[in-house]
Amino acid sequence: MRQCRIIRGGNGPGYRGKQDLDYSTGVSAESCGSEALCLHLLVLPPGAEARAHLHEDHESAIFVLEGSTSFRHGPHLEHVDTVHAGDFVYIPAGVPHQPFNPTDRPARALVARTDPNEQESVVLL
Repeated sequence: MRQCRIIRGGNGPGYRGKQDLDYSTGVSAESCGSEALCLHLLVLPPGAEARAHLHEDHESAIFVLEGSTSFRHGPHLEHVDTVHAGDFVYIPAGVPHQPFNPTDRPARALVARTDPNEQESVVLL
């Protein structure tokens, strides 16, 4: 039966993604039966760097809640951009990217993908 669900923030163990980043438990197929989206909170500690990756068939949208961070992107990770609290980032399906935090403060971001599974479309590069 379809029904609304509440996933309490901070009450789950979260998970370490294939990219070597830690995510909070959020909306996903695994947590609540989502069929078309995944939404998680990511905390990127100072000096953290994800493994370069892409999401084969799924788009990603990110909203930076706190701090600032950077990310490499493009076919050869040749582009580098910095984002700050209040910025939105759109990553098309199939585009390689690699977030990292070169600052001495943690960054927090809300991450949404059109893949309901927490890690199914992650392809490490």
